[in-house]
Amino acid sequence: MNSLERKDARLAWTLLAPSLLIVALIAFYPLGMVFYNSFTDKGFATNTKVSYVGLANYKRLLGLEIVPLPRGDERTRSLAAQERLSRGFRLVGVARLFGSSFAIGGTDPDFISAVSDTLAFTVVSVLLETILGMIVALVLVSNFPGRGAVRMSMLIPWAVPTAVSSKMWAWMFSSTRAGVVNVVCQALGITDGQFSFLTTASTQLWAMIAIDVWKTTPFMALLLMAGLQMIPRELYEASRVDGCGAFRQFWKITLPLLKSSLAVALVFRTLDALRVFDLFQIIFAQQRYSMASFAYYQLIDNRKMGYSSAASVVIFLVISIFIVIYGRLSGGSDERN
Repeated sequence: MNSLERKDARLAWTLLAPSLLIVALIAFYPLGMVFYNSFTDKGFATNTKVSYVGLANYKRLLGLEIVPLPRGDERTRSLAAQERLSRGFRLVGVARLFGSSFAIGGTDPDFISAVSDTLAFTVVSVLLETILGMIVALVLVSNFPGRGAVRMSMLIPWAVPTAVSSKMWAWMFSSTRAGVVNVVCQALGITDGQFSFLTTASTQLWAMIAIDVWKTTPFMALLLMAGLQMIPRELYEASRVDGCGAFRQFWKITLPLLKSSLAVALVFRTLDALRVFDLFQIIFAQQRYSMASFAYYQLIDNRKMGYSSAASVVIFLVISIFIVIYGRLSGGSDERN
């Protein structure tokens, strides 16, 4: 490295130093404090003495036990589930695999359920939003009368505040005929018109997914539509001359050239879904948690800053895993291209 390059490097570091300092103060310092507090029993807004507890918070959060259950009827397995768990473990649920039943217990079953619900919510909602967003984007990039009005109306669900849309859908899922969903389901012969979607455990998560898909599909469509408009129209014209149909055009032209935009859309939506808070908070409060709402209630209601910090670190690690996965997949795709 010659003297000119060294001067350029020093100048670059001089210019970057203030920015790096600001990033360290507003990002790394708070993150570091969260990691530090996760190893303590620190309380929130209390004067109690803080003690170092090591990995105790994480052991309680992530303590998991899976034990086989004897064969029998459903009632017998349910009664035996809690009895077969070790001391300190509480029943999270009963799983079935290849005809066998297993009791799943956790030292904090609420957090285990929150992690499971958040991951299921993320996978299913992002998958549905991507598929529906792709369909909407493909329709809206084509030329048809009134396309501008349709594009604007498509963004209405995304523009509605989550607090408003959540309350609106809570009313629509009402367990009486005042709920639109029950009216439709009764007309189709699915329910008797008085089914409680938001209090029945088997339908709660699906209701949350439906609300999120309705609200966020326009966002996915918007991102994908931007990518579709970057694809040269000449490629489609040439493929039609060669006799390619619509499906073959999508598979051979649209999808490969849309990979970058699709990857960006998936990253944004996945990270947002993993951090879901307001939807669970408004609909369920303390009846059912997401990972973020669990951390919130541990901090605000139970005043356990150390325990809440440990839950927040777990959320951070789960999000980091998804980021690494997406990075690997997109990196491998770029190298092959």
